[in-house]
Amino acid sequence: MANIPMSLPVHSRARPKRRDGGGARPALDPDRVERSWLISDSMDRERMLDMDRQIKPVRRRSFAVMAAALLLCGPWMGWWTIAPLAVAGVMFSLADSAVERLSRPEYLLFAAWAGSELMIEMSVALTGGPNSPAMGWFAIPIVTLSARFPARGVIAGLAVTVAMMVAVAFGVNAQAVLHHPPLLVMPLALTIAVAILSTALMRSDVKHRSEAVIDQLTGMLNRNSLTERTVELAHQSERTGQPVGLIVGDLDHFKEVNDSHGHATGDAVLQDVAYLLRKQLRAFDLAYRIGGEEFLVLLPGADSEHTEVMAERLREAIEASTVGAGLRVTMSFGVSASPSGSAFDYKAICAEADAALYEAKGSGRNRVCAAVQASRQALAV
Repeated sequence: MANIPMSLPVHSRARPKRRDGGGARPALDPDRVERSWLISDSMDRERMLDMDRQIKPVRRRSFAVMAAALLLCGPWMGWWTIAPLAVAGVMFSLADSAVERLSRPEYLLFAAWAGSELMIEMSVALTGGPNSPAMGWFAIPIVTLSARFPARGVIAGLAVTVAMMVAVAFGVNAQAVLHHPPLLVMPLALTIAVAILSTALMRSDVKHRSEAVIDQLTGMLNRNSLTERTVELAHQSERTGQPVGLIVGDLDHFKEVNDSHGHATGDAVLQDVAYLLRKQLRAFDLAYRIGGEEFLVLLPGADSEHTEVMAERLREAIEASTVGAGLRVTMSFGVSASPSGSAFDYKAICAEADAALYEAKGSGRNRVCAAVQASRQALAV
């Protein structure tokens, strides 16, 4: 079977901790873990992408409010002030169209965010520097930092913003700042306070959201988070015409593991299998635990052939590894994908993959069966 092309790179995922009293996993090779200075592990990246999708409509409304304010103030501040806001909107639009295709999307999102602060800095510089009524606007993008990034990203963004505020205030009118320091001190205090408050609120929200959409045993997304993502993929595929691959996998004879070795070992097996599955996937692929020993993977941009190749890679990874207390297990997979040029129909594609999984189970297990193969064999019968 052909290898997945370079457009479908494979990255590793961070392995969760055991819940059977075994403590943390051994340290992983740093070169095999998806880390960056903004994101500590793959779960942070998945949360960032999920939150960015949540922020998009809110950001558009906030841009509309800012644009309305600039238009109302046009007679006093000049109509040109709307130009930097328009540039920031274009930057975010370009970032939105590319972020799902990148293996390190955090850099693009942070760059677009920093660009929005730069546009505010330009507006402040051209409307009076420290005397500008727009000085407080530096705090607006700060709210979205904690929604996307962990503490290190918030600190980095706040440092960038503070540097911009100090630079524009002293660069435009240092005498005004020295003569009346509150011109700079008050906006700085507002910006820092917003960062502190929004981070605290977001951490609480993330905790509750994680409990609702993250499987606490494996660290994977659960069934609750699947519906919203499939709706987004349907809209995205309808707009771009790109296919979406879907893989359903089920551990073979998992009941025997629980019966022979106990549920603690069974839990450890599920944790290890989840880790092995995730580390084969791209940064923007999503893996879900949808049942006891059943997993589902969504592959944006992957057609039937590439989805089948990926499923085979997952099968081989499970077969070649020891899991739990040194056990060997196998996994069966069903594969389907939406056609290029049409919207992703989750229910139909999932039903096809389920039928293919049933065929894989019935024809000997530890194999990948594609939906087309399942359909042909059913017709032959």
